[in-house]
Amino acid sequence: MKHFLITVLLAAAILQSSTGLAQTKIPYGSNNGSYKTINGAKLYYEEYGKGTPLLLIHGGLSSIEGVGPLIPELSKKFRVIAVDCPGQGRSEQGDSVSYQLMADYLLKLVDALKLDSTYIFGYSDGGNVALLMAADRPDKVKKAVAFAAASDTSGYFGYVTSSLDELTPEVMEKDYRWWLDVHLKKTPQKDKWKKFAKDFRTMCSTPVIVPAEKLAKIQSRVLIVQGDNDIVKLEHAVQLHQSIKGSQLGIIPAASHFIIFEKPGALNSMAIEFFTKEPKLFDWTKLNEL
Repeated sequence: MKHFLITVLLAAAILQSSTGLAQTKIPYGSNNGSYKTINGAKLYYEEYGKGTPLLLIHGGLSSIEGVGPLIPELSKKFRVIAVDCPGQGRSEQGDSVSYQLMADYLLKLVDALKLDSTYIFGYSDGGNVALLMAADRPDKVKKAVAFAAASDTSGYFGYVTSSLDELTPEVMEKDYRWWLDVHLKKTPQKDKWKKFAKDFRTMCSTPVIVPAEKLAKIQSRVLIVQGDNDIVKLEHAVQLHQSIKGSQLGIIPAASHFIIFEKPGALNSMAIEFFTKEPKLFDWTKLNEL
């Protein structure tokens, strides 16, 4: 399984260029977006569509471009605000990198955009961030979809976490120039990529991602969803679902961590139904009336 984690995290750089943009014909992530300064760092974002605001958060070591295949359908229903997380894409870095830092910055972006409330769709690392945002600001986060999220690193398969030693500037510069070239093309802080890589590795190596007490305090409606062949254990997805009161759980068949390129329609369909409809649960007390 050598290079597994880094391959999972970085393959999106190739897929988003060869698959996502070819399908959409819109240069998501390089489409004349806007900036907001949050805690001294400029965050880049792009907006598409009208309606209820939906903050779209990409996965780790990626950018808006990585969630490009989701935007066309989502923007038909919502005001999609796709953002480059701190230190990634066209956004500047914060003092460090952590899931909580990203959640804090994006919540301040929500405030800066003067949004009364918003939906959130977080992909992979973005799903972890979405859960933290829901826990911290129930007044702002109305509903959240968290794809392939994990509350701690034990939720990932061992072959993922065992390859964290690959997340070093030396390995990335030598063996993954294709990711580095994509990153350097967009980042406004080309001289700080090594610091970002080191901080990112520290984040990925920290066991607790979303503390249990934060999961317990989530009041927003939440959908936990992932592919049945994902990098997150199915039992962990169930555990997350059971830890978040009133949440829903969806497992998409024949789908991997790259469902965003394999079956974007299936993922979008599930998310749109969750955002636009209230669940109709069967009343088992009326079973004898059928």
